[in-house]
This record gives sequence, C-alpha cells and structure tokens, in this order.
Amino acid sequence: MLRSDVGGWRHFGAGVLALALVAGCATGASSQVSGASSSAQLSPAQPAAEQAKFEQDRQAILSMVGDYDVDFDFQETVAFVPGYELHKPQRSGGYEVVRVIEDSGDFISLQHILVVGGDEKFPIKHWRQDWRYEPEKVLVFIGGNAWETRPVPEAQRAGEWSQTVYQVEDSPRYGAVGMWKHDNGVSEWAGQAEWRPLPRRDATKRDDYDAILAVNRHAITPEGWVHEQDNSKLVLRGDQPQVLVREVGVNTYRHYDGFPAEIATQYWDATKDYWAGVREEWSRLEASESGFGLTVQGEPEPLYIPLLDLADKIQSGETTTEAAIAQAKAVIAGLTTTAPGSLHDRIGHTSAAGSK
Repeated sequence: MLRSDVGGWRHFGAGVLALALVAGCATGASSQVSGASSSAQLSPAQPAAEQAKFEQDRQAILSMVGDYDVDFDFQETVAFVPGYELHKPQRSGGYEVVRVIEDSGDFISLQHILVVGGDEKFPIKHWRQDWRYEPEKVLVFIGGNAWETRPVPEAQRAGEWSQTVYQVEDSPRYGAVGMWKHDNGVSEWAGQAEWRPLPRRDATKRDDYDAILAVNRHAITPEGWVHEQDNSKLVLRGDQPQVLVREVGVNTYRHYDGFPAEIATQYWDATKDYWAGVREEWSRLEASESGFGLTVQGEPEPLYIPLLDLADKIQSGETTTEAAIAQAKAVIAGLTTTAPGSLHDRIGHTSAAGSK
C-alpha cells in the first residue's frame, strides 16, 4: 500500500494503527540515546549484589532497542458468557524500530516507530514504553478513557520496575509494576494484572467489552525479544466486572536489517523536540490528583490524527516545532478533563455481555 495511494497515513485510520500491515522489522542499531546521561549507579551504600542485579535489569530493558521484523498474534481461548463465540485469531506484522529517548540510570524511555508501505515506505510513530526503578507511583487505566496515578507502597518497591505504556500520540495506555528475573537462562519481566484500554484491533470493530485485564511479560530471546500477554476481556457495564473471554497474545520481535530503518530515524530526528513538548503536556495532566481522562470515548481519532499530522508537517517544513507544540497543546486541552467522573458516567450501565 503506497502512502500516495491514500493521500497520507491518517486516511488508513485505525486499520494501520491496529497493525494490519505487511510484516517486516530489524537488527542491532545503535541506541541513539538523547537526554540525560546513561550512568547507572545506585547509591554506594547499596550492596554489590543489588547493584549487579540493577545493571542486569537495565541491560535487559536496553536490549529491546534495535530494528525488528515483528509478528503480532492474538487468539481468544475460553468464553465465560453463555452463547459467546470465539473470534478468529488475529495475525499481522510490521517493520519496527525501537530507540532510546532517555536513559538516566533508574529511568529508561523507549520509542517504537513503524516503517510501513510498499515501494514508498514511510514512518508511523507507534507506542512508547517507560521504565522506572523502584517507583513511588504508577499510572494506571481506570476504564472509560481515564487514568489515575496510584502510589506504590514502599514495601512493594524494592527491586521492582514500573512499565508505563503510551499511545501513538503519547497519551497513556496502561502501567504496571513487576520484577525483572534472570532465572534459568531467561531475562523476563512480568507486571501484576492491570486494566488497559481496548486494543486498536478491536476498538473500531467491537462494542461488546470495555477494557482488558492484562498480565504482560517481556522476555529477551536469542533473536530479539517477545511481548507475551494474558488478556481477559472485561465487560464493565453491569453491577460488577464480567470476563467475556480470555485471549493470549504473542508479539515477537526478531532482529532484522532488510528494511530502510533510516526512514524512522529521519522522522524521529525531525520531530523529537515536538514530541518532547507533547510529552510535557501529558505529564502535566498525569500530575492531577483527581486523575484525568478524555472527553471522547472509544477510539480517540480526534486526538491522535491531528497530533500525528502536526509531526508530519514539521518534517515536511510546513510548520515550525514551536507552532506545532502550541497547536498540539490546544488539541489536548480540548479533548481532556481532570474531572473524568465515575466509570458509570463514562461508559454507561447497560450490560454488553454476550454480544459478538
């Protein structure tokens, strides 16, 4: 599919962002660190074993940087509502690069960028994952396109890392806290079960569930890494949550150098200052004690399409970074609130259990 065939990536809509793409992605590119130094020392008072474990955790996170051929594979497994019929497995793939935005030792931020298209390939900013060592708080999804910051008790922080995942326009998706382990020759992290929004592969096609209760695991492999998911699709519009169906997901990242990763690098070099400004605006909202949310429900195209379009205009020279940041802040302000209301108000109360 050529970019010129559809007049720009934004007209692909959620289909592209759901990764219904031609497969492909890549190998050991440099981490391209920007921002703070990558010095990774704990306090000198920390035991040597703790320091060594901390560095081992960091190297596992940083080993996810590179260029990849990615396969996305999701399959529903068990229904828990009478009459529900399992949906067909969903499989797709894409070329994807992962680069370091920031590495300040106990905080690492990784940006994913897709490279899509046929003969005329182009970039699409994808998800971001932020890792924080022994976090004091974690941002979590609370349903109905709303989020809140939850304190992490001190007794539960020791040796743990939070992973917070952000969407294509840097609004949040979900967060969780877990431990990196390096047992039996495998480095892997698994977070506790937390809610997350509908994936884009379902958000524009289904209205029979409202959130996913997910356990995410990241494991480093000889070929790259894998993101495994244990998902329960939740209906929240009844008296209490109801699991509609369970799903397993396996996203496999294999090092690959057979695609033009420089397309993603050039995009990021041109737009990274803009996206830094956008992240600052979302960080301001995250600091709200009452939580925050979107004023639109479902797939938030009114939010991500203009923000991604502004980045395209910066790269093409149609606007400046400063002007684009100002416009992006206006878009975000018009579609967010720090008084999201109750879950009942956000999503309604009519049960959707049993829908297909």
